[in-house]
Amino acid sequence: MYQDRVGHLNSEISTTPADLKDTLLRIVHGNIRSSLMIWGAPGIGKSSIVADVAAGLGLNLVDLRLSQLAPTDLRGLPVPGDGIVKWYPPEFLPRDGKGILFLDELNMAPPALQGVAQQLILDRRVGNYQVPDGWFIWAAGNRKEDRASVFDMPAPLANRFLHFHVAPDFESFKRYALENGIHEHVLAFLSFRPALMHKLTPGEPAWPSPRSWEMASRLKAAGVDVSAAVGRAAALEFNAFVRLYDQMPDLDAILAGRAKAEFPEEPSARYAVVIGLTVRCADFSSVSGDQIRNAGTWIGQLAPPEWFQLFVSDLVRLARTREDGMRYLQPLLRDPRVREAVATIRSLLFE
Repeated sequence: MYQDRVGHLNSEISTTPADLKDTLLRIVHGNIRSSLMIWGAPGIGKSSIVADVAAGLGLNLVDLRLSQLAPTDLRGLPVPGDGIVKWYPPEFLPRDGKGILFLDELNMAPPALQGVAQQLILDRRVGNYQVPDGWFIWAAGNRKEDRASVFDMPAPLANRFLHFHVAPDFESFKRYALENGIHEHVLAFLSFRPALMHKLTPGEPAWPSPRSWEMASRLKAAGVDVSAAVGRAAALEFNAFVRLYDQMPDLDAILAGRAKAEFPEEPSARYAVVIGLTVRCADFSSVSGDQIRNAGTWIGQLAPPEWFQLFVSDLVRLARTREDGMRYLQPLLRDPRVREAVATIRSLLFE
């Protein structure tokens, strides 16, 4: 069966979450109406990517978790009348406008429900219901190798999809984290230990993934231990890392241009300092261009070049996603040290 082969796909054909989002945007702009299937491990953000695409393009989104539905929930209910039985479709299916009909957890649905979904995907209709012309039909699911309780996908159904395989990627998560206010302790820790961004732990109910680290971010902000989200082993490492923050230079003093501390020697402390400054500078609504320049000057004068490049690259990448974001970086970008680094980040600045 097709599903058996999915677990053995070469990782070279996988895409990152950031690249998948770009691809989905191109598909919408190109008006490609072929149904598509997104494969990937649980917790890496498949559903969030689809939601971001819909929100960014102003499209409606109907998100159906098929594993939680019965066949009659999708096909509708039979209602007798005038000697015939009519099928009344459910109210949650779209009837007008433009949007994305997202069939999540498709291969976790039992075969009977997959059969109904197949008609919706192949024919854009089920019973008396017709999918409006302005709607795309996308789906997502996990693989058997992810220890998910999935059913085999029939070959005829699989052959009707465009298939995209997405893999965990720290750079994609970091970009998302900077844009969405993920706690700086979480981002700094994962910059130091990217292997713990996604680590499926057999037999454990809580384990690290982009989704669970986002939950951990909210727990951390509320003063609650993060082990409930990411598991005990990852939480032990995270908590040990967080204790470094008590030994860090005063980040507020660095932003104010009056810091006298040296750049740390310990690698984990270096990540904590640079990411901490990046997160603070990324809040363009409450930080000034001079404060961003002060942070860049401090790192540029005291840190090895790769740390300065990391700081500038992350800020430029984030600024380019914000309206008028580059304006906040002008004092920093006029700094001579930044001009020296432009050659190494030219593709980022001018692509």
